Amino acid sequence: MQKKAGPWFYVFLVGFVFVVMFPFLWMLASSIKPMTELFGGRAFTPYTTNPTFKNYVSVFFDYPFLRYLWNSTVIATITTIYTILVASFAAYAIARLNFKGKAIILGIVLSVSMFPQIATISPIYIILKNLGLTNSYLGLIIPYTTITLPLSIWILVTFFRKIPFDLEEAAKIDGASLMQTYWKVILPLAVPGIFTTAILVFIAAWNEFLFALTINTSNAYKTVPVGIALFQGQFTIPWGEISAATVVVTVPLVIMVLIFQRRIVSGLTSGSVKE
Repeated sequence: MQKKAGPWFYVFLVGFVFVVMFPFLWMLASSIKPMTELFGGRAFTPYTTNPTFKNYVSVFFDYPFLRYLWNSTVIATITTIYTILVASFAAYAIARLNFKGKAIILGIVLSVSMFPQIATISPIYIILKNLGLTNSYLGLIIPYTTITLPLSIWILVTFFRKIPFDLEEAAKIDGASLMQTYWKVILPLAVPGIFTTAILVFIAAWNEFLFALTINTSNAYKTVPVGIALFQGQFTIPWGEISAATVVVTVPLVIMVLIFQRRIVSGLTSGSVKE
């Protein structure tokens, strides 16, 4: 019989959720405060008596924010599609095919993701500059793929290994080729893991800052994190506009996670138990 949670559990749960959500709630409150309340005695109050949407209007009309959103959407989407496509093939080969050195290859793939970004930014920038790929979408998609691909392969290997090998043997008996087995048998069963990995890749590409700041210096190719960071003026920092832009950028990610939370949890846990 399952034990019922006590009242202290719910008190702790409410407190935990509040602590986790506090930065976002504070940012939301700051985004609707007038400038006079952002500085001075009421700067630390969590509410406002004179709410205004002027900061949101300023974000879209005084800055090229829509351009930043478009750039981030294009780069994050293409990075996600390309990374998942390559990672799924690589993970399938490592998890399902028999060849020597699989463990070494997987270890090397994982070790690549352990390099700090600051250590790789200089050579990557030099290569992209020599290729003429700075200030372009491709100039960010390539390094973003190097960031997200190793971990994506590592995650997907777990899901491909969980799929029973009997299904693959049955497909071979029926005359299916290796690619037919992959597309028609293995891939549909690995959808929860692929979907989860795709969301993690998209969020990582959407929030990346260092490469976007270094490689794309043109205003036409800046992404949202860099655009928000450069909102500051010569003499003042528009905290209201920064807060409003942060809320606009964060809300779609929150909604996406809430909509697909069951699929995300299913994907994260489906490979954790061996059946």
